[in-house]
Amino acid sequence: MWLDQADGFAEIFKGYIPYYLLVVFPIFIIMSPANPVAASHEFSVYRMQQYDLHTVPHGCRSASFNLEGRSLTSWSMSRHCVVARIQDITIDQFVEIRSKAGALLLVLPNNDTILTNEQKEHIQLLEMAMMQQEISIPVYFAEWTPDFDDIIKDLQHSFITDDKSGTALEAMFNTVSSNGYQIVVSAPNPQRLDSKPVTIHGKLVGRSATPQTIVIAAHYDSSSIIPDLSNGADSNASGAVALLELARIFSRLYTSASVRGGPSLVFVLMSTGHSLNYFATKKWLEEQLDSTDATLLQDVSFVMCLDSISSGPLTMHVSKPPKPGTPAQSIKSRLHVPIVHKKINLADELLAWHHERFSIRRMTAFTISSLQSHKDPSRNTILDKSSEGSLRNLVSNIKITARGLASHIYNLTDEENKEDVELYDNALNVDEAAIRHWYKYLSSQPRAPQIITATANGGVSAALERALSRYMEATVSAHALDRREPEYTLYTPTRAVLYVYSVKPAVFDLILTLAIIAYLSLVYFVIQFFPRFYEEYAKLVTGKVKVN
Repeated sequence: MWLDQADGFAEIFKGYIPYYLLVVFPIFIIMSPANPVAASHEFSVYRMQQYDLHTVPHGCRSASFNLEGRSLTSWSMSRHCVVARIQDITIDQFVEIRSKAGALLLVLPNNDTILTNEQKEHIQLLEMAMMQQEISIPVYFAEWTPDFDDIIKDLQHSFITDDKSGTALEAMFNTVSSNGYQIVVSAPNPQRLDSKPVTIHGKLVGRSATPQTIVIAAHYDSSSIIPDLSNGADSNASGAVALLELARIFSRLYTSASVRGGPSLVFVLMSTGHSLNYFATKKWLEEQLDSTDATLLQDVSFVMCLDSISSGPLTMHVSKPPKPGTPAQSIKSRLHVPIVHKKINLADELLAWHHERFSIRRMTAFTISSLQSHKDPSRNTILDKSSEGSLRNLVSNIKITARGLASHIYNLTDEENKEDVELYDNALNVDEAAIRHWYKYLSSQPRAPQIITATANGGVSAALERALSRYMEATVSAHALDRREPEYTLYTPTRAVLYVYSVKPAVFDLILTLAIIAYLSLVYFVIQFFPRFYEEYAKLVTGKVKVN
């Protein structure tokens, strides 16, 4: 009986081959464990900093790409986008990638507080190296996510180079079986940003008829390789917070005529700092000194710039050592800080410190900072974030600065009458709650020049203006760039959306095609020769020839 059923099965093979294929193959596809639709991921990414300074290009010059993702050890050509953790890539590898690869995608640390000091220093030096000159390929940064971590691990283990494979067969198998990723960013071409930096200033008038003027200045922008993540807690949220607290303290003292100091105090907040060569300071000085009504900066005693004062003890940076008996020497001795002397080098692309802009205009100026050198990489890093330790340093340094400045203004010393010193100390008490609030706020806001410019009518600039207005009449000045020969140029976009598609390598498609052809050929020949095979089998079992 089973032979009769086999006859019917053989007849099906003879007469219904096309219908069999149409039914069986879709069933095989549906039952297959592989998903025919490629997996995809979507991430928000940040484009590397791009700007021109004195027509010299810096940073990334491209925005879009559609390339195959590869790891640091497996990429080889311009059709590859190198994907790696920022702490894993070396400066030498970056230089090679910049000249030969198609794009670079760096994933930021999941938690930078667990990085070692060596890793932090490496990241800061890498940022400096990347910003030295222009980069033609697109460079993006992504915040850590579990999906990104899986992609990096997959790329590291999937593409094994020939020299790491034991045999040629193993190398071929690795090539065929590996999982690949197609990485796509569709972003508009970089466009120039209409930038108008601002300066916020206010004045407390002294009691003298023709008083000297003391200027306290700080820039409030920040700089790093990623504009949207340039929060700059130490550089220079700390300086801006210190200026606001000094403005609060001395506005209270200057309110009463009986305790008002002799010199006038001018407080100035600038929106562009060292990364753009203190452009706002330059324009503001031109407006104040070159105008017919130049009364704000008459008879300047000295200019004290506050820059990065929350990372440790204070240091005074000067272009000329202060002479004995001068106001600068007086404030130095009252602050009890060491001096670092560096001459101004106008041949450099960037000025070293904020006070040099004032010194060029023949003002006595110095910078108070916790940093020992203007080349310290912590001035331009995404790792510059707030902490409880930095907050304590900031509070302590503001106390030191307020006490030193007040002792100079009122010519007081610790040897004065004990009751007077106690009253003096009580008047100079800092508001730690306000310092904490402003320090946390500013260090949580991206303050790159591109971001500040984009929110000129609000955001950080408006918040600082309102804060300074509480203590004195605040004036905001917007500075226009020279359209023909701009001192600097900023570019957008600063962020984009990145798509990652899980794909197989091209050789896999070739091997799969050959396997399908071989499989279909085998099925075809099995179907064609099954009746003959059945006849031979029936003859062997029954000893008779099967008659159709």
